Order: sequence, then C-alpha cells, then structure tokens
Amino acid sequence: MHLETLKIYCDVARYRSFSRAAAANEITQSAVSQMIAQLERRLNVQLIDRSSRPLQLTPAGRIFYDGCRDLLQRFQELERSLVSGLEHLQLPVRVVAIYSVGLRDMGQYIERFRRIEPRASVQIEYLHPDQVYQRVLDGTADLGLVSFPKPTRKLLALPWREEKMVVVCSPQHPWNRRRDLRVRELSGQAFVHFEKGLVIRRQVDRFLRHHGASVRVVLEFDNIENIKKAVEAGAGIALLPEPTLTREVEAGTLVAVPLADAVLLRPLGIIYRRSPRLSLAAQRFLEVLRQPEEGNGQATSAPLLTAPRRSRTRSAARSAAG
Repeated sequence: MHLETLKIYCDVARYRSFSRAAAANEITQSAVSQMIAQLERRLNVQLIDRSSRPLQLTPAGRIFYDGCRDLLQRFQELERSLVSGLEHLQLPVRVVAIYSVGLRDMGQYIERFRRIEPRASVQIEYLHPDQVYQRVLDGTADLGLVSFPKPTRKLLALPWREEKMVVVCSPQHPWNRRRDLRVRELSGQAFVHFEKGLVIRRQVDRFLRHHGASVRVVLEFDNIENIKKAVEAGAGIALLPEPTLTREVEAGTLVAVPLADAVLLRPLGIIYRRSPRLSLAAQRFLEVLRQPEEGNGQATSAPLLTAPRRSRTRSAARSAAG
C-alpha cells in the first residue's frame, strides 16, 4: 500500500468525486477508480458508496479516511523536519573562544566532529572574554568557550573542563630546576598578573591571600599570551593554566613548576543562548565538546579554595579568562 494511494483516497473522500480527485493529482479518472477498487479489495471492505451523488463514505470509509489523513499529516511533518534538520547541519557552527583555548586543542574536537557530521563545518574566532559573551548574546555566535562560565537570564553555562594552574618562570630564573614550590615562597616575587577587572585576577588574588602570599605586581595583561611573553623576557613569574604552556615548555622557553601545598584550578565552560534553540549542527558539536577526551575522564567541578595536602582535601580558586 503506497502513500500515493492513500493520498488519492483522501482526495476522493474530501471532494466526494473521482473526477475532481483525478484532476487534483493530474491522473485519469479511470486510474483513480482502479486504485480505490484495489484498495477496497486489499482491505476486504467497501469504503465508498458509489450509488449516490456526490459520493458518500461508508462507516468503514470514514474511519479509514480519518486514519489516512492523520498518517499523511504526520509523514509531511516528518519530511519537513528532516529537510530542516539537513539544512541546519549544513549551516556552519560559529564558535567564539577566549585566546587561551588553543588552536591545537580545538582542532582535535573539530576533527572528531567532522567524522560524525562530514557535511557540517565549524568556524572559530578567538576574542577577549567580554567579546565572547557579547557575540553569543547578540546571536552572531552559537557557542562561547570561556573561563569561569557565568549563567545569566539569557545565557546557559555548562561546565567543560578544569585546568591546573602552575608557577611559570623563565629558564634563567633561580627556580628553573625546582620540582615544586610552596605558595608562601611566591611572596615578594616580581609577578606578571592579569589585568584588574578580570575574574581570574580576583580569584588568583584571593588564592594568594588565603595562603599568606603577597606578590609584587610588575606588569598586567588581559590575556595569557602576553603574560607568557613577559615571563619569557624575565619580567617575573606568573600563575597560569598548565595546558596553555605545552608549546613553550617543550621548546624550553618557559619552565612550569607545580605547587606543592595547594591546588589552583581554572574552570572552563560553554555558554549559549537560552533561546532560540541551537541548530542541529551546533547541538552535535556541543555533544562532541562535552564527551570525555580520548584516554581521559570528564573533568568534575571543584570547590573554590584549596587546603594543604596534609588535609587530603582539594579545592580550587577560580580564575577567569585569558
């Protein structure tokens, strides 16, 4: 039984006429009559009373008509939904991220996404944290990747991952061979910091105060790349997320030293608008981002501040953008 036959039957029932149904479907009246007769033989029931003019449906014919009409309507909705979904998959996923979300790192996610959705594409732009929020809010970006994600009335925020922060210094610094450092040892050191007003600045300051360390701020920047360059030049030390130092540590231009008595974490998250709904492609890319990385489990959230190791507790001072 074909959908075309069911549609023609519904047209006969609606028009109460073989000839009008034939004209609506651009076929002959004889073809319509034959299709309805074959349908009745298949169902072993009379659907149309041909003795009256205009044609009348039998009780069985009315039941069958209601069912066919519902079936055809649902099929049309499914067809529209499928077409719409394919169109959404062909739209690019627009992602804006803070500078410190590395290109190499994002490349791995894009590659995984393309294996799942080869017809979709991803466009990534790196911006200041405030601009990331603004682009998502005004709808010119689908997803935003930020540190210390903050939900608002118009934005949803999902946790993504957490990055341990370490002391970073130049290879010429006296600490270049240290295996670890206690937080109090940072006191009095020349410190390259994040600009005031950034969430990460407030969180690092709070972390240092909590552990009794007072640093000497010599330079301030609004992004991690500039901080790294200043540290490379010997301006001072800094506290930065360990994953952002991979390239420099491998090249020997920076040294990363872990903290021995506390843990400072930078949480990263994904923001997007509460409405309208994300495109199907953006939803799929969001799923890929939140999947555990190969060989690793998904990161979990941590409390705000850390305690010394001997207490066997871990907590994190949250830092913002970069």
